[in-house]
Amino acid sequence: MRIQNQNKGRKQNNNKNNFNKNVFLWLGIFLFLMYMFRMGSIGPQSAPREMTYGEFYQLLQGNSESGAIMSAVKVEDRVKGVLSSGAQFTVNIPVGDQDLLRELKKNVPDFDIKPPKTLWVNLFYSLGPMILFIGFLWFFVYRSAQGGGGGRLLSFGKSKAKQITKDKTKITFNDVAGVDEAKEELKEIIEFLKEPKKFQKLGGKIPKGVLLMGPPGTGKTLLAKAVSGEADVPFFSISGSDFVEMFVGVGASRVRDMFEQAKRAAKMGGKGCIIFIDEIDAVGRQRFAGIGGGHDEREQTLNALLVEMDGFDTQEGVILIAATNRPDVLDPALLRPGRFDRLIVIFRPDIIGREDILKVHVKKIKIAKEVDLRSIARQTSGFSGADLANLVNEGALLAARRNKNSVEKEELQESIERVIAGPQKKARVLSSEEKKMTAYHEAGHALLSFLIPDGDPLHKVSIIPRGMAGGYTMKLPIEDRHYYTKKYLMSTITGLMGGRASEVMIFNELSTGAQNDLEKATEIARDMVMRWGMSEKLGSLTFGKREEQIFLGRDITEQKNYSEATAVDIDKEVRRITDECYSRAEKELAKNSDKLKLLAEKLLEKEVMDSEEVKSLIFPESKNT
Repeated sequence: MRIQNQNKGRKQNNNKNNFNKNVFLWLGIFLFLMYMFRMGSIGPQSAPREMTYGEFYQLLQGNSESGAIMSAVKVEDRVKGVLSSGAQFTVNIPVGDQDLLRELKKNVPDFDIKPPKTLWVNLFYSLGPMILFIGFLWFFVYRSAQGGGGGRLLSFGKSKAKQITKDKTKITFNDVAGVDEAKEELKEIIEFLKEPKKFQKLGGKIPKGVLLMGPPGTGKTLLAKAVSGEADVPFFSISGSDFVEMFVGVGASRVRDMFEQAKRAAKMGGKGCIIFIDEIDAVGRQRFAGIGGGHDEREQTLNALLVEMDGFDTQEGVILIAATNRPDVLDPALLRPGRFDRLIVIFRPDIIGREDILKVHVKKIKIAKEVDLRSIARQTSGFSGADLANLVNEGALLAARRNKNSVEKEELQESIERVIAGPQKKARVLSSEEKKMTAYHEAGHALLSFLIPDGDPLHKVSIIPRGMAGGYTMKLPIEDRHYYTKKYLMSTITGLMGGRASEVMIFNELSTGAQNDLEKATEIARDMVMRWGMSEKLGSLTFGKREEQIFLGRDITEQKNYSEATAVDIDKEVRRITDECYSRAEKELAKNSDKLKLLAEKLLEKEVMDSEEVKSLIFPESKNT
């Protein structure tokens, strides 16, 4: 009830402020238009002619007869008037010339003398435009500052952190799956805030900071949202990129203001407070010796963050939770105990985690009862939580496109293929020769998955173009692998060589269809030699020091710590491994050429075959066993 009243009061204040702003804006526009009208800037007017004193005096002398000057007005040392032609004129006259005044009164029928303007009037006409310009500039800066947060003039240094209340988010820990260890860690933090005496009676202290690390899409931000939904304490959320902007000192000021807000909220609520910084690597990158520039502002912001994390006491109940997928670039001072006391690593889920994640997401769609989520989880090895959410959504869209009442296994299966291999290229028509070559290429991969032990079993083979490929062979591991044996790696390379070996054996020709296979095979062979010490000639050594993005899996640089002679030996060993696997693939396919032709012809007929269909075709005796 109290929160509702506060929100109602805020809305009324906002409406009142908006009304005042509009009145001020229209009043300023009205004054500006009045000033311009007063100055004669509105409406087309011709500039008065500047007349010399001699010319004016000559006209004045004969004006009683000619009537050249119709009217005149004297203001200080200037005379303005209108000629008989209708043209306006102005002329400078000597100050205090009484004879001229008598001539004007005598010869000009409509003559008047206006008193000189006061100092204030002169100042208004000279400084008026500048005052109006400054006023409008102040008004727009004021509005911009209020829109940026803080509600006061030039509040650029106010924190942009948004306070999320329990009623604003519907996400709880029940909506998060596949990260049980991280959930337990964060549940303990929430429990400490709710029951601090339970931990304090034994002398325990609450951690000041928790850093969530992991690949993109694994649920770091979702976990933070779940914390805000579970914790009955104020929760402030902000992105690391919201601190640093174009103004110097803004980032550090926003950090200080954010912690001040959190401390006040914790004190008012009496139960503590949580701050969540998403993508903290945007502001927490490692400092280095530079020569000024844009990095100085970011480093000032980082320094302010370090000071604030040291400065607040755990008794104040303020806990900082941050998330990043680049822990390798964070400053070491930020990661030390006392700042981030707990570092929680969130990896891609295993098969059980993937099944749990799928169960969470399928609650939001209508799914057929016969769908086996464990089978879907087994087919999605390496998928993150975000990938699985996308997979379920794609399945729902496909089912809706087909006018079905529920999402069936067929839609989810196709969604997996869309994510892995890309959408079907229906407009891409292969010639009969290309289609035949694709069939033998994929048949070579599929056949070797049955002939060579220690590799991953076949799941599906297709010659329908998807993504950039003309066809694909999908293999599924029996279980998630954390370590790879040499036998498994050699079998994997041999399976990759099956497509090229089949093409050469049947068509006696090389094609570009094996490009991706060769890239993968070469990469595995090179890692076997350089990273995993699986070369008998070079021994159990690693070569080259890689700097890579830990959770993004991309090499940035590689330091060469070996000689040119060793580099030649490395290349020879990589070549030996790939040649050995290619020869093995050739021999196996040659011994089973009848099975290869049978499978390729069946693929040309059906285009798509699953593992059971392939097995019953090439090993018919297995039907009876």
